Amino acid sequence: MNLILLQKTDFLKTKKTRAHLTGRRQKHVLEIHKAKLGDELCVGVMNGKIGKGKVVFLNADTLELDVTLFENPPEKLPVTLALALPRPIMLKRILSTVTTLGIKELILFNSWRVEKSFWNSSIFKGDEITEQISLGLEQARDTVFPKISFRRYFSAFVKNEVPKLVDKKLALLGHPQAQEICPRNVKQETVLFIGPEGGFIPSEIDALIASGVKPVSLGKRILRVETAIDVLLGRLF
Repeated sequence: MNLILLQKTDFLKTKKTRAHLTGRRQKHVLEIHKAKLGDELCVGVMNGKIGKGKVVFLNADTLELDVTLFENPPEKLPVTLALALPRPIMLKRILSTVTTLGIKELILFNSWRVEKSFWNSSIFKGDEITEQISLGLEQARDTVFPKISFRRYFSAFVKNEVPKLVDKKLALLGHPQAQEICPRNVKQETVLFIGPEGGFIPSEIDALIASGVKPVSLGKRILRVETAIDVLLGRLF
């Protein structure tokens, strides 16, 4: 945990600069940081600024920080990641990783090879998505949640939304059989489409191309979805 991510509800009503930690974050500060009274830790407020938190009270159950905020979070990458919904165990890792890398928006959508059961996963219930994103923000010393949305119907998404989504942007589709190699170090707003395990079916690729998306390749090797995301983002930005 390179940053302690604070919620507005963590701050005491009686003293607005005093934050109260319990649970996972309090345990991490005590066991990993081995914090003591007077120590200063890197903190940030959800969707707000970053600063320092001085330990002013602690015991076995709680910890309080006196918080000073003075720095803006790092800028996001100029990229929207449009990702065919992966299997839930992979999605957890991807959520944390792409948040750490700094994407500004994630769109999870359906495609022919996405199993219907994925949409009924427990990851969409409770706070699990928020927890994985929080882990990514803590790792990166960031505070700003990426925008996340879901599209259950591929055809409607590609026909009605993708043309507007990619307008005046670099729109790329990661596709191993593409003739064009993925560009490097782009300087413009980008929408990156990545398919499911097994890839898009031909009609889906045709529909994306018709909507203004260009297929690009990383070479002949077939990569796992989560690996392809990391490599493509690293290459592009």
